[in-house]
Amino acid sequence: MIKLIPIEKLQPGMYIHDLNCGWMEHNFLRNRFAVKSDEDVTKVRELGVHEIYIDTAQGLDVEEAPTQEEAAHNVDEVLEAIATDAAAPVRRVSVQREVERARNLHSEANRIVRDMMGDIRLGKQIQLEQIEPLVERIVDSIFRQQDAMLPLARLKDHDEYTFQHSVSVCTLMTSFARTLELPRDIIHEIAVGALLHDVGKAKVPDDILNKPAKLTDAEFVKMKSHVVQSKIILQGTPGISQIALDVAAQHHERFDGTGYPNKLKGDEISLYGQMGAIVDVYDAITSNRVYHKGMAPTEALRKLLEWSKFHFNPTLVQAFIRAVGIYPTGSLVRLESRRLAVVQAQNPENLMQPVVKVIFHTRGYYLTPETVDLRHSQDRIVGHEDFEAWDIDPARWLPE
Repeated sequence: MIKLIPIEKLQPGMYIHDLNCGWMEHNFLRNRFAVKSDEDVTKVRELGVHEIYIDTAQGLDVEEAPTQEEAAHNVDEVLEAIATDAAAPVRRVSVQREVERARNLHSEANRIVRDMMGDIRLGKQIQLEQIEPLVERIVDSIFRQQDAMLPLARLKDHDEYTFQHSVSVCTLMTSFARTLELPRDIIHEIAVGALLHDVGKAKVPDDILNKPAKLTDAEFVKMKSHVVQSKIILQGTPGISQIALDVAAQHHERFDGTGYPNKLKGDEISLYGQMGAIVDVYDAITSNRVYHKGMAPTEALRKLLEWSKFHFNPTLVQAFIRAVGIYPTGSLVRLESRRLAVVQAQNPENLMQPVVKVIFHTRGYYLTPETVDLRHSQDRIVGHEDFEAWDIDPARWLPE
């Protein structure tokens, strides 16, 4: 049986089923292993996690601890409350009108960030006059129709993850900030910081940055240094705002003080740093890497909600979920009818009932594509699915 226990209950003889943190937040070779010594216990506690999942069939038990199913049920109840917390509909252009423009913008943004990172490695300074117009166009696109731009955040190549992650975080942060109804000029600065939040990785050696395996302790320390490097680079960039600097310098801080580089806690972290932490983790854990398979978006949102008991501002996590949807646009879902569908657009009044495109049956064959607004259908979503597991190309079924 899988159970959720407080970290204080961890002891030798237990079997860890899940470290219960983002895969980039630790450098253990595995996420599941037997706890053999007090040294193992100390190393796990040093991660800063407050709760972990144990497998009682392979190790010691904690009688009063809730099961994984009980813990998941509690999270799902909160998700359902978020889904029906109706937001005022925002007037937008149709997804179809924005799609082509968003795709071109996404490609251009990836190219610009890639070139910028190359320039930084050569010792050149960031030219904000090249970044500002790009960011403004991203903000414009999100304001017009976020369901066109957000699905592109999931499309990444292994070799260009660093660049594409920066663009994805920028897109997600812009949508997040809009949901919070922040002023447009503030949203622009948040987006600038999000696009530049990982520039310090240009100072990390390629053999560490692109290593197709878990990092050693020394390599992990070097990787974590990218946050300080980002701050140094941006502090030397003429015209950079404090808001943008906060996003980059604080996106690895944690609400409970377990983050880095400064172990800031609670309101010591700016609003923008708190937002950046949530978005950075979400995009990282939903992305495929050479040695790690990304989590389904809905499952990642459940994890963020679970971790918000300690690591993130709970109110902001709930706002982020409202920004992207319980079943984010571009994700693959399973319907009660056993059909698979790709989410095409959100219905703000009920995030459990998005507009989907039905494309496949779980018996193993393609269907004639059909767009279904689940508000007006007897069918409903019963789970999320993985594109690779069904050999479905996600790029083919993005909103169009």
